[in-house]
Amino acid sequence: MSETVEARVVATFGRHMTVRDAAGRRLRARPFGRSVTVVCGDEVRCRADPRHDELHVVEILPRHGALYRTNARGHAEPVVANLSHLLVVLAPVPVPDLFVVDRYLAAAASANIAATLVVNKEELGVDAALAAGLAAYAAAGYTTLRCSAQSGAGSEALLEALPPGAVAALVGQSGVGKSSLIARLLPGEQIAIGELVREEEGRHTTTAARLFDLPGERALIDSPGVRDFAPALESLEPRSLGFVEVERLASECRFLDCRHMREPGCAVRAAAEAGALHARRYESYRRLRRLGEDLSAARGPGRKR
Repeated sequence: MSETVEARVVATFGRHMTVRDAAGRRLRARPFGRSVTVVCGDEVRCRADPRHDELHVVEILPRHGALYRTNARGHAEPVVANLSHLLVVLAPVPVPDLFVVDRYLAAAASANIAATLVVNKEELGVDAALAAGLAAYAAAGYTTLRCSAQSGAGSEALLEALPPGAVAALVGQSGVGKSSLIARLLPGEQIAIGELVREEEGRHTTTAARLFDLPGERALIDSPGVRDFAPALESLEPRSLGFVEVERLASECRFLDCRHMREPGCAVRAAAEAGALHARRYESYRRLRRLGEDLSAARGPGRKR
């Protein structure tokens, strides 16, 4: 069988995956060749393998709304694709790493993906440090939803935050309860769920990315939890790195190519010094900018990204 079939990737586990074709059939597949990197949410073109009961992915159709990270070699690799929304989940426990949250938000803004913060485990309470962090996000213009996968509180609001036809991904640290939220939204699904994490560090439960169908032709991708997240620097908006406050202030800088680090007449740095730009958010921007400088230096002159 030489003809190709177009399908959507609905689950990935290593280099194996499940795709769903136009007729709704779920079929096993794997990439054809080591150079093909396929992620959950991809639209792909496949060809049947006559020797095995599976398909070969021979082409990835053009992506939009893709989330990219930097791998161990400093190169960009996709995480999920064809998103309209990103739901960044955090919780009182494990202790939130807001620098990781910032990086997810920066990647989303740079890819024109609408981002919303989701605070799970609200029954544990929100301490002063987390409340201050959430206030900084609100000042930047981000919406925060509070919910509890344990009690079901806020689950309806979470669904309503996704318009009909939306494709969203849940991302965040390990142990924040992403899979538990999906289990609350889709009680009929068989989902591996870890215990409610009450230690300082989360534990990995999800080892594969999987797409779930929601009412209203919406879809939700559950992705593995992380300890850290480094967005692919080349995928970020070059002037602001995806920090929405920096983008709003950048037009007031003296130089069009201002990097908002040490340049004179920088409106971003002035706003941070005056307290108009949240100090931790500005430090988060600076860390990401320095990461880019370190990667460029490691590659050496004339080396491609």
